[in-house]
Amino acid sequence: MLNLTQRLILGCVLLVGLVFGLVAATHRALAATGQFRLACLFVVAAAVVAAGTIFFVLRPIRLLARDVRKIAQGNLESRVEWSSHDSFGVIASELNRIAVRLRELIESEAGRRQMEFQLSDAVLQSIFEPIIVTDGKGHVLKVNQAAAELMGEAATDRMALANTPGGDKILSAIRDAVSMQKPVAAEDEAALLPMRIGKQERSYRLRTTPMRDSDGRLLGTVTTLEDVTTLQDTDRFKTQFISVASRKLRDPLLQLRRGLYALGHGFGGELLPLQAELVAGAGSESEKLDDLMADLIEVSELDAGRREFTLERLRPLQSLNEARDRFCDETAQKHIRVEVSAYADLSFVQTDRRAMHSILDNLLSNALRYTPPEGEILLAAEEVKDFVKFTVRDTGRGIEAERLGNVFDRFNSNSDRGTGLGLALVRRLVESLGGQIAVESRFGHGTTFRFTIPVAASSDIRHPVEVG
Repeated sequence: MLNLTQRLILGCVLLVGLVFGLVAATHRALAATGQFRLACLFVVAAAVVAAGTIFFVLRPIRLLARDVRKIAQGNLESRVEWSSHDSFGVIASELNRIAVRLRELIESEAGRRQMEFQLSDAVLQSIFEPIIVTDGKGHVLKVNQAAAELMGEAATDRMALANTPGGDKILSAIRDAVSMQKPVAAEDEAALLPMRIGKQERSYRLRTTPMRDSDGRLLGTVTTLEDVTTLQDTDRFKTQFISVASRKLRDPLLQLRRGLYALGHGFGGELLPLQAELVAGAGSESEKLDDLMADLIEVSELDAGRREFTLERLRPLQSLNEARDRFCDETAQKHIRVEVSAYADLSFVQTDRRAMHSILDNLLSNALRYTPPEGEILLAAEEVKDFVKFTVRDTGRGIEAERLGNVFDRFNSNSDRGTGLGLALVRRLVESLGGQIAVESRFGHGTTFRFTIPVAASSDIRHPVEVG
């Protein structure tokens, strides 16, 4: 495919060739008459016409190409100089308009980006909580004023940050968010980062969230330190109050239950039917209140760190069977079938027997509470790496989606038929034993709780050796 320059040159060559052909014919015609000199002059004139055509046509094209090349290379200040109003003039005028438009677009885009950057920076600096922004490799890009005041120069230096109290947890959360590309939000005591500002020590909760572009590619992370010092102090006060109040109420409640028991069993004389019904109802309510006191005391012990665990090796199947047997009367009354599914040779778990009973009893009691008659409950266990995963599944009414996120909270809105502390206690016990708990549910299709307990370390079995 020939370009314009090559086509013009080829046309001029053909023109010269045609002229030479005419000259040759003219030469043969005029040879006899002696006009050969006139033929030579005609040839020279043809050559001059061809050369002029090449010069006056190709030179403007080359100049136009030079100016266009400058614009294409990014020099939008350059213009195509062309004074005539021919076709080349129209092309030059349109190219100049394109260059002006491109420059305006670039300047407006740069201004918009600058405005967005200034706005985002102002928003970042105005946030009261310390914030650290990193790139996709975990390198610190920016910190706000609160983070700079909290950690000083260490906020922008990874080496210095690692040596700052709580800095290793921040870096670990950033690494986890980058590698897993999902939010890292720790809520327990281990997530509280003690930081000292002047003479005051503050506690912060760590949250790290990955940032992505419109195509879902990882851009970096945003780490927020939420000041929970006041909340922690308030929670500690509530825990102490609940612990003291529960213990002080336990003895009067015990005396009340004893009196109701004596009345209900006729030790105070024969009761009329209405009196017996009232005493039975009061006894049932006092039993619920006693359960609440027990849960409050156990939760407060866990919060205060006073709960001591006696770890031992337990068989998962044995624990599930014992839990089923403890509720056999209640399941028989409600006509609910409880099935146990676990291999007898599953690895031992390293756990506290009392805590294990409390975990399974609360989950099984919760399943029985919401499972209708003729329903089914599954108790299962399976080994997953270094843990044994326990499952408690029921065919009850399930949990609404809006309530699913706070089922492990204390006195949650789903606890209208229980003490409201059972699942909160279960979560604390499971996490204290080194495991994790999760819930799955769809309203109208039952609920499944799953929790893990670490596998016990294998012990060497020594066989007697015969001597002699």
